[in-house]
Amino acid sequence: MRTIDVADVTRNIREMCIEANHFLAQDMEEALRDAAQTEAAPLGKQILCQLRDNLKIAGEDMIPICQDTGMAVIFMEIGQDVHFAGGFLETAVNEGVRQGYTEGYLRKSVVGDPLLRENTKDNTPAVIHYEMTEGDRVRITVAPKGFGSENMSRVFMLKPADGMEGVKNAILTAVKDAGPNACPPMVVGVGIGGTFEKCALLAKKALTRPAGERSSIPHVRKLEEEMLERINRTGIGPGGLGGTTTALAVNINTYPTHIAGLPVAVNICCHVNRHAVRIL
Repeated sequence: MRTIDVADVTRNIREMCIEANHFLAQDMEEALRDAAQTEAAPLGKQILCQLRDNLKIAGEDMIPICQDTGMAVIFMEIGQDVHFAGGFLETAVNEGVRQGYTEGYLRKSVVGDPLLRENTKDNTPAVIHYEMTEGDRVRITVAPKGFGSENMSRVFMLKPADGMEGVKNAILTAVKDAGPNACPPMVVGVGIGGTFEKCALLAKKALTRPAGERSSIPHVRKLEEEMLERINRTGIGPGGLGGTTTALAVNINTYPTHIAGLPVAVNICCHVNRHAVRIL
């Protein structure tokens, strides 16, 4: 049994909230660089170069990559041989978010009640997903999610008879409906299977997979490659102003499901696909 003080969780999450909002992860920087080199439309290439310039300025001047610094989404993968001491884990996670957003001067975008709409003034509470794993380590992923792209996400409760073509049409429908509103070039996270809520979680977690890292399942990997190609043929392009780069990656996660269902979730993220990962 390994003991971790929750104060370490708070400190790391504080730092990760600031890091993720000021520095795009290396996989996304590389994807933008490659897209700027291959984009066929002159205007699209110009926009991609401007986005890269924005990243450089944000890092040098320590200002957020995007004015929407997102709602903090936290994935906690906890080894079963870990014991937390010094307080309640969820309180420690939210304290890390509070410190990161207040001390990091990040925009506070969370309202405490979805109907009354009063701002909590510290961007808490976070959306926290817990998963038990083997071992004595804790893997923390902080993924601030802006709502320009979040609002464009969809869940489709397909019939099994819709099959692979139904899944493809659902993904394309979500992307086309999103269009410029998702601030392309986008990353498209897809969850297939499970239940209504499980497929949405699969899609959300798919966004944290490094761009360019394909599924280990052959037919899913093939689907990712085909959908990326088809999305980039839509012509939506960078900024929605036309071009050959509408998506930087399509990441698909799957899970077993019921014989009567085929749930599909599409969680879209803009080019500022923020994720910071640490292992304690």
